[in-house]
Amino acid sequence: MSKGNKYSITLRACYLAFITQAITANLAPLLFLRFHTEFGIPLGKIAVIPISFFITQLIVDIICATLVNRIGYRAAVVCSEAFAGIGLVGLSTLPFILPDAFTGILISAVIYAVGSGLIEVLASPIVEACPFENKASVMSILHSFYCWGCVGVIALSSLFFAVFGIEHWRWLPLIWAIIPFYNIYNFAVCPILSLTDDGREMGIWKLLKTPLFFPGIILMVCAGSSEIAMAQWFSAFAESAVGLPKAAGDLVGPCLFAVAMGICRLIYGKFGEKLELTGFMLGSGVLCLMCYFTASLSGSPVICLIGCIACGFSVGIMWPGTISIMSKALPKGGTAMFALLAMAGDLGGAIGPGIVGFFAQTNNDDIKKGMLAGAVFPLVLTISVAAIMIKTRKERKNKG
Repeated sequence: MSKGNKYSITLRACYLAFITQAITANLAPLLFLRFHTEFGIPLGKIAVIPISFFITQLIVDIICATLVNRIGYRAAVVCSEAFAGIGLVGLSTLPFILPDAFTGILISAVIYAVGSGLIEVLASPIVEACPFENKASVMSILHSFYCWGCVGVIALSSLFFAVFGIEHWRWLPLIWAIIPFYNIYNFAVCPILSLTDDGREMGIWKLLKTPLFFPGIILMVCAGSSEIAMAQWFSAFAESAVGLPKAAGDLVGPCLFAVAMGICRLIYGKFGEKLELTGFMLGSGVLCLMCYFTASLSGSPVICLIGCIACGFSVGIMWPGTISIMSKALPKGGTAMFALLAMAGDLGGAIGPGIVGFFAQTNNDDIKKGMLAGAVFPLVLTISVAAIMIKTRKERKNKG
């Protein structure tokens, strides 16, 4: 059996893991208004659900940095799918079983957020450890499955609501839970290798003492901020600044953004061997900055919308590209490195939307002003990538 065939099940399991993560991140937001009308939950309390989801992921990222190596990758990644599946089942049952529906929803969200956090930390290093050629391309394709998962969850869930009615929503989490439960088997039987040949990894404290590690942290924070800020505010932006109806904004915005991001990752996955990663990231950073300026400064609703969609393409390479750069620069970074990078990305994902929202609120709820403030993240990202590219080329020249 060839290496490609031997590790194809590992790659497929990781693809499904990223689809699972997309399910856990995008299903509940589609039901927020239903939770409000069916259970009478105030919108302020509903806002606690996504906050709890991301906080849980951050905590899991930190814990994974030390715990995963003790229990092993296989046990941890099987647990990730189990938590995701159990949380989705809980979403369809606990609100109807517990005296307080909100408590049931929140417990379910925290449970599947544990699974999502584990997937975020584990899937990338599992693929990185496999003996694939041109790992940057493989990593880019891997992360594209999160994008396709987002599109699938939004589109197919909307189709379910149209055919069966949103009043039957409780069956939908059970249907989506089939994917993580099936993927438990894949991870139980697939080959999983160690990231380092001798099993020795740098660990948290050694990583934090390595100057080369901090540019990766900055890149991940800016990548997470640039991506999530635009993705989370796209629907509201499309409604208020572009003039789309709310239903269309909720569906079209996230879908088009995710499609554009997935296309970028597929392009690099297909042609990565012919492209310099840092150069591709630098071009993407410049494009991202232009997209933020276009969305915030253009007076044309159509051009603003195009800028938002193109932003999805521009951020596509940032997260997987940073992981590939750091994996090559610090080959013994191990689990701790992937966990800290994921934590930095999640931290950026929390900061970015907050900055946009804060500046929009302080400017009479003008989301365009918020988007203009959010441009600081692609700006810092572009400068950081340029610095890394210059340093890398100097090192190549000196070696040559």
